[in-house]
Amino acid sequence: MEWRINLAGPDRIKRYSDYNAYLRNLFGERVQKISVDAGLTCPNRDGTLSRSGCIYCNAKGSGTGAFARGLSIARQIEAGKIGAQKKYKARKFLAYFQSFTNTYAPVAHLKALYDEALSCEGVVGMAVGTRPDCVDKEKIDLLDTYTKDYLVWLEYGLQSAHDATLALINRGHNFKAFQTAVALAAPKKRLNVCAHIILGLPGETRAMMLENARILADLGVNGVKIHLLYVVRGTALDEMYRQGLYSPLEQQAYVDLVCDFLERLPKSVIIQRITGDPHPDELVAPLWSARYRDTFNMIQHTLEARESCQGKCLT
Repeated sequence: MEWRINLAGPDRIKRYSDYNAYLRNLFGERVQKISVDAGLTCPNRDGTLSRSGCIYCNAKGSGTGAFARGLSIARQIEAGKIGAQKKYKARKFLAYFQSFTNTYAPVAHLKALYDEALSCEGVVGMAVGTRPDCVDKEKIDLLDTYTKDYLVWLEYGLQSAHDATLALINRGHNFKAFQTAVALAAPKKRLNVCAHIILGLPGETRAMMLENARILADLGVNGVKIHLLYVVRGTALDEMYRQGLYSPLEQQAYVDLVCDFLERLPKSVIIQRITGDPHPDELVAPLWSARYRDTFNMIQHTLEARESCQGKCLT
């Protein structure tokens, strides 16, 4: 199986199942994600588990601060649509609940948030980012109610399947919590589950990172986001880096790991991301991670040089 993307020309072959192509196949045109800040928090920040968060996460929690500035979800989406329409000519959109933990609230409150996002013109679905220890049957059932009319992705932050790593990064949950969360969503056939994984976590060997791919393949998740661990200013990881206790991956090492990882995932798994996209004002290291397009193209070129593709090690 081959996938095509216009990088160097119309006939360039893409060697993994790309998210944008998946959306285009579903809707017949470009679909653009718009990040929204719902004003929620995280049990790893509000004192339920801790107040320090994961070692790589700053106080913004990947957020924009839009809610704190008084912008409703609808206003955030409308503002995002303007940029997406101008840059991509997009007419259809996914609301991406990205900031902090977007199932960490009573169900009635969550329903109001999701309803507001999906009521916006042109929004054809949503992606809900959360922690695997912050879902239950009632919340899964709520998300499933939207799948009849909308595309819904539930994004679980796993980061690693190794409990020692999860403890080291102060994740606040173990791998079993992720297994339970995936099992909760499994009966909902139209509800898609995406797992976030980070390459380059402290103490993880290449074998451990590739074991994460095998585990995700066995669990049957619908999608994966692959992230690079980069150092953000003001985090615990920043302090570790400055003390010489952590060294980030070199660019080629990361590229090779991503290719190895993709080779171990089934072709049916949608790859939503293959590297991080740090905010330049917050980035400490590695500086090469700011060159997203370079890394993106290096992964493509490396797969070509190997004559490889997603799922190669499974055939």
